Formats: sequence, structure tokens, C-alpha cells
Amino acid sequence: MDRLQLQWVALTLSIMTLSEACHPTDWRALTSFKSGIFLDTSGRLSKWVGRNCCDWEGISCHNSTGRVKEINLPGFISTGDLPFQSEMRGYLSASITLLNAVEIIDLGGLVGLCGTIPSFIGVRLRNLRKLYLYGNKMRGPLPESIGKLMKLEELAVHDNRLSGSLPASLGSLKSLHSLLLYGNRFSGAIPDSFVNLTNLVQMDLHSNSFNGHIPERIGQLQSLKELDLSDNFLSGKIPLSFTNLTALSVLYLDNNNLEGAIPFGSVTGQIPSLAFLRLNGNCLSGKIPSSFGELVFLKRASLSNNKLEGTIPSSLGNLSSLAELYLDSNRLSGRIPESFGQLSQLILLNLSHNSIKGPLPEMSSLQNIQSIDLSFNLLNLSSIPHWMAELRSLSKIYLAGCGIHGQIPEFLRTTPSPIQELDLSANHLTGRIPEWIGSLARLYSLKLSENSLVSVIPDSVTNLQDLGVLDLHSNKLTGNIRQVFKIGHRFPDGSLTYIDLSDNSFSGDFDQTDVGQQRAIHFLNLSHNNLKGRLPTSIGTLTSIRSLDLSRNNLGFDLPEALVNANLLETLKLQRNHFTGKIPKEFLKLRRLKELDLSDNLLVGEIPAGKPLSDFPRSTYMGNKGLCGKPLSPCKL
Repeated sequence: MDRLQLQWVALTLSIMTLSEACHPTDWRALTSFKSGIFLDTSGRLSKWVGRNCCDWEGISCHNSTGRVKEINLPGFISTGDLPFQSEMRGYLSASITLLNAVEIIDLGGLVGLCGTIPSFIGVRLRNLRKLYLYGNKMRGPLPESIGKLMKLEELAVHDNRLSGSLPASLGSLKSLHSLLLYGNRFSGAIPDSFVNLTNLVQMDLHSNSFNGHIPERIGQLQSLKELDLSDNFLSGKIPLSFTNLTALSVLYLDNNNLEGAIPFGSVTGQIPSLAFLRLNGNCLSGKIPSSFGELVFLKRASLSNNKLEGTIPSSLGNLSSLAELYLDSNRLSGRIPESFGQLSQLILLNLSHNSIKGPLPEMSSLQNIQSIDLSFNLLNLSSIPHWMAELRSLSKIYLAGCGIHGQIPEFLRTTPSPIQELDLSANHLTGRIPEWIGSLARLYSLKLSENSLVSVIPDSVTNLQDLGVLDLHSNKLTGNIRQVFKIGHRFPDGSLTYIDLSDNSFSGDFDQTDVGQQRAIHFLNLSHNNLKGRLPTSIGTLTSIRSLDLSRNNLGFDLPEALVNANLLETLKLQRNHFTGKIPKEFLKLRRLKELDLSDNLLVGEIPAGKPLSDFPRSTYMGNKGLCGKPLSPCKL
């Protein structure tokens, strides 16, 4: 056999070997990984048998070398028309770093994968391009060696329990274009070295505990399109270099401790691609730059919860693509610019909690707007503008604290789009709640509190089958409250989750009210009324309730043991009534109770010993002459 034939035989044997078994180091790495997993709901690892790991599900190998090239075992699996969320429980074996030819590791969204990222990952996996470990229970730091992964393009380790400071070596990853670290427990400063990641397109660090300043030279990231640093503890000023980010379309810096003026939008042409901006929940001050109106691609802007002052620039009316604008909870003054009538794409406008004055501009041209919130300004409207009734898409109206007088206007009955949420609280409304209120079939939230409304709740409210929030507190309403709990609903447990009828003059026997028809209630406040009788036994069916306030009524008789079935209760206020008898021992089962007030009743006997009842202060039980036991004086033998 000549030399050529020998080479051919050797090559054939080599190919046959590659087809029958993977590299022994890769086989050892993968079997070690498998042994660290004790539960795999997808069943993929159970098929990892034999020596030919290149045929195993989720494994791909290089054709030329037979070395493992990709591990694709994501938690979310699409099988035909039915997506499936799988889970792996166990620990990530450090042996995975033996796969020194691997380019892609996708173990994202497996939910139960624990352990740490191997400290020497950057030393061994020099060919790695994509690393997905998101949506697991990984702990520990991001290793310093990760900065040696010079081919790394995507790093996604978000939604884990990773902690510690970020290594400065991350700034060496010149090939990186996606960095997703959000939803972890990282702390410390954002490394200045990050400004060297000049190919970065997306960086998301939100929902961590980063502090310190945003790197001053962040404007060097010329390829950056999306940046999210929200929900951290960042401080200082927004760097001026942001104005150099000409490709940036998404910028979220909300819910930090940033201060000073808004640096961009002050000069024409800065950040021209910006479409989504969130700066809310900071300490920003100064005026809104007039050149904000040059951000012609802006679709959503939130500057709320800051210390911005001055007038709203009329140039904002030039934002022809703007769909959502949040300027609430600032110190803005002056009037709403007439130019706002040009915002034809506007869907949501929130200017609440400022010092804006009236009169309102004509805005009937905003035919796409669905939600308007002008609450708590200095508008002194006197009445609801009629042009609101002409807005064909408007379904959410918030005009609390706007100085509105008179009766609830009837044109709200016939708006082009059915009203879903209506807030007219803290005004000067008089008269009755109109009978036609029951024709608002899509109404979910009705807030009419802190007015001077009189008479009874109309029976028509029982037609409001979608009603979830009803707030009528602090009016002059009378009659009984039974119809509230008779409101029809599309759901087995009822639709209402929040009811506040406090500070009125409602009366009648409470025990004739079947509160059990609204078992989805979380919050119920009937305090400061004239209700009498027993607590209805149906109150024990409110198994979702967290807060119950029946204080300052004329309720009496024994406290019902059925109340313990409301075991999610956190607040229970029954003070200033005429309850008698003993405190049921079953109340000890209200383990979640954080606030309790039984003072000024006619209760007797020993306070049941144990948590949580014994841990409340004396004031919880004062004014019941017959009560004794901790925290009051010991009972006499």
C-alpha cells in the first residue's frame, strides 16, 4: 500500500471516528454538566446517551474538527403551535469551560439553574461569541476574566441573583454589541472603561443597585441605540456627552437620584433619533429646554416626578410623532400651550400635580387621545370643557382638584368612546350622582370623593358590570349601601377590588348587606358612617381582602369568628363602635395582620395570647373597660 493510499485510509478512519464520538474533553464537559442537573422538564438531557455528543439534542459541532460549537438549551421551547417553558434544576458545572471551541452557550430562561459563572471562563472559552444565562438563579460576581472574551458579541445574564461590582475588564470587549445585566444585585459604580465599548448597540443595566455618576465620556458610544440605566441609585448630573449619541433611540434613566438640568434638547440637532425617553423619578431641575420640540422622532417622553419649573415650551407642539407625554408631579406653571392642539398622534397626556393655570386651550383636534390627566393644578375650570365630549377616542378622564363646580355634566353619558375611568374627586360638585351613571357600561374606575354630593347611590350602579374601583368618600351621601354589593359582574368573585364609602352619612343594618357577592375586594373602607347591626357573616368570604376599615359607626354584637377566613388581612380597624363579647381566639390565625384597632368598644375578657395580637400596642385595645391581658394589664384571678 503506497503512501497516498495510507493517507486516504487515515483520513477515512478519522472521519469515521468523528462521526461516532465527539472529542473526549467535550464529552467529559457535557456529561459533567448533565450530572449537575437533577431535573429537566424538557427531557432533552435524558437523550444524552452514548459517545457521539454531536448528535445530542441542543449540541452542534464543527464539521471540520468535531469539537462542540454550540450549546442551545434555552428554557423557552417552541414545539409546533404550542410554546413550552421548560425548567432545569441544578448547578452549572465549571467543566463547561472545557469546551474551548464553543462559540454559543444558550442556557437562558431555565428558571432553576443555580451556581456561579466559572471564574476562569474568559481564560478557556476564547472563541465564545454569545453567552446567554438569563432568567436563572445564578449567584456571585461577574468574573474578572470575562474581559478576555475578545470575540464576545452578546452577553445576557439578566434576571439572576448576580452581585458585586462590575469588573473594569468588561471595557475590553471591543466586539460586544449587546450587554444585558438588568434584574440582578450588582452594585458599585458603572466602570469608566465602558466608554471603550464602541460597538455596543444595546446596554441594559436597570433594576440593580449601581451608584455613583454616569461615566462622563459615555457619548463615545457612537453605535449605541438603546440605553437603560433605570431603577438604580445613580447620582450627579446627566453627562453633556449624551448629546453626541446620534444613533440613540431609547434612553431610560428613570428612578435614580440624578440632578441638575436636562442637557439635551437645548441645542437643535442633538440626539436626533431619540424616540423613547424616560427621566422620571429623579431630582432634575430647571426648565424644559425649548429645543425639545426638535426631537421630531420622539414618541414617548416621561419627565414626571422631578423638580422642573417654568412654563411648558410651545415648541412641544411640533412633536408630530408624540404618542405619550408625562410631565406630572413637577413645579411647572403658566398655561398649556395652544400648540398642544397640533399633537395629532397623542394618545396619553399627563400634566397632573403641577401649578398650571387656566384657561385650557381648545384641543378638540386630538382625535387619537385616550387618556387626559390634568388633576391637581390651578386650573379653576368651573366646568368640564365641552370639547372633551368631541374627542372620539377619549375613555379616561382625570380632572381631580381642578375647581369644577355644579353637577356632573350629562354630556359624559354620550361621549363618542365609552368612559372607562372617571376621576372628578376633590372638586366642588353638588347634587346627586345621576341615575344615568349606570349606562356607562365600560366603566372600570369611578372616583367622586371629596365633593358635596348628596342623596343616595342610584340603583343603576348595579349595571356597572366592569366596575373595579369605586371611591365616593367624603361627600354627603345617605341611604344604604346594599346596591354597591349587588353590582353585577362577569367574574365568579365579582369585579370590585377597591371600595371607599367613608366619611358620608350612610345608614341601615349592615348585616343585611351581602358583601360576599364581591369576593375579589382587596380594600374596603366604610368608616365614619351611621351603619348599625352585626357584621354580616358573609364578611368571612372576602378571602382576598387586605384592608378593612369599619371604624366610627354604630356596629355592635360579637365579633364574628368567620372574619378569620379573611386570612390575607393586613389592616383591620373596628374602633369607635359598640362591639361586645370576647375577642375570638381564632383571630390569632390572622398572621399577616400589621395594623389592628379595636379601641373604644365594649369588648371583655382576656386578649388571646400569642402573635400577632400580643404584639400590638396598648392603644389597639384601649377604651374597652372589660379587656385584660397583654399588652394591657394582667387579668385578675
